[in-house]
Amino acid sequence: MNSPNYSTFNEKEEKIVDILAGLGIKKNVAKVVVYLSVVSEATSRVIERVTDLRQPEVSIAMRYLKENNWVEIQEKKKESKGRPVKIYRLSKPINEITDKIEGEMKLQTQNKLELLQALRDIILK
Repeated sequence: MNSPNYSTFNEKEEKIVDILAGLGIKKNVAKVVVYLSVVSEATSRVIERVTDLRQPEVSIAMRYLKENNWVEIQEKKKESKGRPVKIYRLSKPINEITDKIEGEMKLQTQNKLELLQALRDIILK
């Protein structure tokens, strides 16, 4: 993993998080996506530290990412006893994730425009 030296988001990454949040992506999910787009892979513990999220928030974000097939999970057994460590990486480049968000937004917008037109048709009758 190449994430141990990565400690905080820079200005560009913070702006990407804010834009994703403005597009309707939950801020916690946006933070995780942006972080994973910068590093090749990371454990949830590292993600918690860098994104300043608590463990339950990272778990919720990961659930969303898994539902959208945006993340791959690999389990690595510890040398000591205990649960294996989960290692996360994006399954798609961030530009493909952005394309998917754009497609969903276009569909939502088209649906709203059709509803608005239906409303106008009813009002004008």
